Amino acid sequence: MTRIKICGITNQEDALSAVYAGAWALGFIFTRKSPRFISPSRARKIIEALPPFVSAVGVFVDLKEGAVKEICRFTRVSTVQFHGSETPEYCKRFSDRKVIKAFKVSDDFDFKSVTKFKVDAYLFDTYSPEQEGGTGKAFNWNLLKYEKFDRPFILSGGLNPANVKAALGALDPLKAFAVDASSQLEKAPGQKDNKLVKEFISAVTS
Repeated sequence: MTRIKICGITNQEDALSAVYAGAWALGFIFTRKSPRFISPSRARKIIEALPPFVSAVGVFVDLKEGAVKEICRFTRVSTVQFHGSETPEYCKRFSDRKVIKAFKVSDDFDFKSVTKFKVDAYLFDTYSPEQEGGTGKAFNWNLLKYEKFDRPFILSGGLNPANVKAALGALDPLKAFAVDASSQLEKAPGQKDNKLVKEFISAVTS
């Protein structure tokens, strides 16, 4: 079964709606440059309201180690997702939590470079010179098809109810552990369209 992460959560209503629609994980973005930024205090209140067995993922971009660890401690985030230029050595310092390392895929991306990262999962997103994530654009999924990884991977980048089935099908026989969606499921940055969220989850699970 392909798991589902809904990222860019900024309010409790969207969080609980996504969870009860079938999301396994929620992403909270702690980088101020993002239009989906959430303060640690707001994130903590939402995370405290989540039912059991739902993973809270803190998304960070090139933040100092101490700041990341303090936010995780305060918010009770169980998994960290590094979406910047963090090194393998940096990622190793978070062995007390599950670690996802995101990579931005372009047509000439070197997939062998990801094996330097001894993390719990890889996430593949769309490359953009302007922003770190949330581009709403898909990359060429066929680039992944014949790659082999020693870790689970998460597919991201421009996924929506209309294309997620095709994205997963394009990877066959490679299997994505999870899919991650954000900007394509919104009515405004940081505000989810709960109808689209439900349609997205239904498309993945049906």
